[in-house]
Amino acid sequence: MFIHLISFTPLDLITNNRKMEFKIDRNSTIPLHTQAENLLRELIELDEYQKGKLLPSEVELSKELKISRSTLRQAINKLVNEGLLVRKKGYGTKIAIKGISGRAKNWFSFSQEMAALGVKVQNFELHVSWEEPSHDVLSFFELKPGTRLLKLERLRGKVGLPFVHFISYFNPNIGLSSDNDFSQPLYEILEQKYNVKATVSYEEISAIKAPKNICDKLSISTEDPVLFRKRYVYDENKQPIEFNYGYYRGDSFVYAVESERK
Repeated sequence: MFIHLISFTPLDLITNNRKMEFKIDRNSTIPLHTQAENLLRELIELDEYQKGKLLPSEVELSKELKISRSTLRQAINKLVNEGLLVRKKGYGTKIAIKGISGRAKNWFSFSQEMAALGVKVQNFELHVSWEEPSHDVLSFFELKPGTRLLKLERLRGKVGLPFVHFISYFNPNIGLSSDNDFSQPLYEILEQKYNVKATVSYEEISAIKAPKNICDKLSISTEDPVLFRKRYVYDENKQPIEFNYGYYRGDSFVYAVESERK
């Protein structure tokens, strides 16, 4: 990446109407990666980064802060996992732009969500294939272009009404086979058969106009709004296990978030 720090040596910045001194305090008892994380949190508040400018490269930032790239990467990964930054190989790192973003303490699979609402789930279509996914999916799993992943597509809903189309890709290290009975709850298959427990989910939610093939499956017009949910799923060791797209009929699904103030 070739983005350069423009005329900031050292990198003194103005953020939230105060001067930000962009450097590490080596006399502090706060770990270096935590200091770097805190500095990055301030840095991304700058208007230029809020508007989509790429952050300086790891090489530039680590040199500026006089810390190792592995220490800096630990700080960046923390913000990526929180959904504040998005990183793409060969492109760079920038602030994640989302319609709604949340991280819940307790999250559920689709089957669990519907069971909690007393809705009986019906599977209308189920397709399993192997293909090379988009750059975003490969980046999430840190895989090289040309890698083929197991792709699971499911059209689901309540009895007589399909209202969500899911597309999932899985980390090849799991060893997930296309021979599985994917009409069964997915996360039960992963845990019981592959000893992989889905523990953490990060989500991005927005309203979109879906592609025609998706609209046809959901029996809606291409002009009808669709709730689009992108879900990143990790195991208990924070290893990525699933990248999931969900397209929900806007007239049949409400996404509710419960928050607790402490």
